[in-house]
Amino acid sequence: MSKSAHRRIAPSRDLLDPIEYASRDEIAALQTSRMKWSLAHAYANVEHYRKKCQDKGVHPDDFKELKDLAKFPFTVKSDLRDTYPFGMFAVPMDDVVRVHASSGTTGKPTVVGYTKNDIDMWAGVMARSIRAAGGRRADKCHVSYGYGLFTGGLGAHYGAETLGCTVIPMSGGQTEKQIQLIMDFKPEIIMVTPSYMLAIADEMDRQGIDTRTCPLQIGVFGAEPWTEAMREEIETRMGIQAVDIYGLSEVIGPGVACECVETKDGLHLWEDHFYPEIIDPQTGEVLPDGSLGELVFTSLSKEALPIIRYRTRDLTMLLPGTARSMRRMGKITGRSDDMLIIRGVNVFPTQIEELILKDFRLAPHYQLEVTREGHLDSVTVNVEVRADQPFDDSALAAAAHDLQHHIKSYIGISTKVNVLVPNSIERSLGKAKRVVDKRPKA
Repeated sequence: MSKSAHRRIAPSRDLLDPIEYASRDEIAALQTSRMKWSLAHAYANVEHYRKKCQDKGVHPDDFKELKDLAKFPFTVKSDLRDTYPFGMFAVPMDDVVRVHASSGTTGKPTVVGYTKNDIDMWAGVMARSIRAAGGRRADKCHVSYGYGLFTGGLGAHYGAETLGCTVIPMSGGQTEKQIQLIMDFKPEIIMVTPSYMLAIADEMDRQGIDTRTCPLQIGVFGAEPWTEAMREEIETRMGIQAVDIYGLSEVIGPGVACECVETKDGLHLWEDHFYPEIIDPQTGEVLPDGSLGELVFTSLSKEALPIIRYRTRDLTMLLPGTARSMRRMGKITGRSDDMLIIRGVNVFPTQIEELILKDFRLAPHYQLEVTREGHLDSVTVNVEVRADQPFDDSALAAAAHDLQHHIKSYIGISTKVNVLVPNSIERSLGKAKRVVDKRPKA
């Protein structure tokens, strides 16, 4: 039994925001009212939106009910890059109290602005998320997401403070120091990427610390796709509740959706601030709830950077609410722009991760190398053996052969597999780099 089993898992109704248990009719009425405001706000104050709407022959007055949103144009990441840095802002810079930005590793960064009301809303949905994950007022919250232009650290920080937690603003890196503070300060909550949580667990093992004696009870993990097998690995090793959180800077940052610890059956979307759609990635057609497709968001209350029908590229489905009235999104299966097409087969890194974690000999540290041989793409899987398993050549070759066989059987592609000794693959201090694309650039 998890050491957190004694905690009160499900919060009583008086702890929740009333909208969390409102009827679907009440939620839809609020969404409709806020959507009218958001569309009019974007149209009136952002030239880029106004021109896109005019080109499509649609006006905010055409929105009467939620299904009318399908008439409006999509927003994509290139729109934010084309208007870099502040062209998508809907308020004067005097009203912008903070900016965040993407890393810009594939081009100009996408820049997001926040008014004071935006920051307060963000802190509120983050507090709601941490509470849904099992966090409570007066818990200590160890934040290992990176601080700075990345939204993770400050988003988690403000949300935890709003809930009433004591925040330990560690940021990423300095793994030995992370462990010292966790063992000395005894936080109940950690907020970090799941891959870095495993790096912390590995370092605890190296130091001879029994991971299940550490004081952590709840992990709120996001910023990268992770599987149910990864959840089981973390919960078993650390003796904690591992809960998924979702967000992206263009929409607000972390806190767009979060799992509820009492069910852990998908992430409840905070639909009073972010309206979700699922579309066919190829045609843009809106799909019914329960269909797998691309997730699209429209902000309902953002002032500085309203976002209209933003294509996230994340693949999931919308499901009815369970622990809360608001709908759930399934775990992200991958991103349409992260999908690899290998000799005609669609492959997501998480599919290979699931097979790796099913093998007791293999550690959850892996990287895929994509190369091109002639006109055909090939994948090499580099993965580590667990520290408690044999390292001799025959043992590594046997594990490589088995994983290669399972990838071929379950996914349908031929790969080269290298099973490496522990600590061969560079550890991530934030988001794990799962794919290294070595194909020639066009």
